[in-house]
Amino acid sequence: MQGLKTGAALVVLAAVWGSAAAAGCAAAPEACEVEEGRYHIVLPQDRGTPAPVVMFLHGYGGSGAQVLRNTGLAEGLTERGYAVIAPEGRKRNGAGPQSWGFGPFEEGRDEGAFFASVLADASDRFGTSRAQTVLAGFSAGAFMVHYLACRDPGAFAAYAPVSGAFWRPQPETCKGPVRLLQVHGWRDEVVPLEGRILGGGRWEQGDVFAGMELWREANGCGSHAPAKAWGGDGLLHRRWLCGPGAEVELVLFDGGHAVPKGWAGWLADWFEDEPAVR
Repeated sequence: MQGLKTGAALVVLAAVWGSAAAAGCAAAPEACEVEEGRYHIVLPQDRGTPAPVVMFLHGYGGSGAQVLRNTGLAEGLTERGYAVIAPEGRKRNGAGPQSWGFGPFEEGRDEGAFFASVLADASDRFGTSRAQTVLAGFSAGAFMVHYLACRDPGAFAAYAPVSGAFWRPQPETCKGPVRLLQVHGWRDEVVPLEGRILGGGRWEQGDVFAGMELWREANGCGSHAPAKAWGGDGLLHRRWLCGPGAEVELVLFDGGHAVPKGWAGWLADWFEDEPAVR
């Protein structure tokens, strides 16, 4: 991931996160601790029933605390009744920027087991839902979302990567079915839609459209053509409905490497509007 260490990339990553909600373990200022690592959580005011959860994974060089400083994301979701959980990544070999273990960088901590322990701990401490859960993430966090969804689609109810896909060579097959909302900037130059080569040829980001083809295959879609394609408000949507629990949607926005304004509302609308007919 040396390409993501460039000054331009780090500037972009810093600009993505505005000033915002305080991180910590709900009311406590310090992060919550589990055996495998740490996480931050903010809760909705109305918690009469187990609050649904959006676990959002930070990008390369970011942090869980940084995620919750994005008011549009954190408050946009808590106002809709969601708890937002922001785990901390890890430093590879104990040094360098924080990231996640996926694909060509899968080493050390079992990230899937870590996320499961975070969900269980949050449910025990705060009464959050263990069933109504979404794993989302930005950039390197989005890469992690794709890889976990590929090998364990049942770990979360749905997946929502932003500005990230698989790496080359991408998995030959993925398990399914899966509900997945892929959001990506049309003008993204850090993780281009077609992917790019990094580290002097050592690594290669994958093609978003090739990833969508892999998800159609995992979901057993009978056609590559989407069930619906539409546009509006500067967004282009393509949606595939391929059976119970098998829904993939691609949303392209006119922007670069960022979590776009309004994403929290798009996610909540999409997650809550599971089609009755597949």
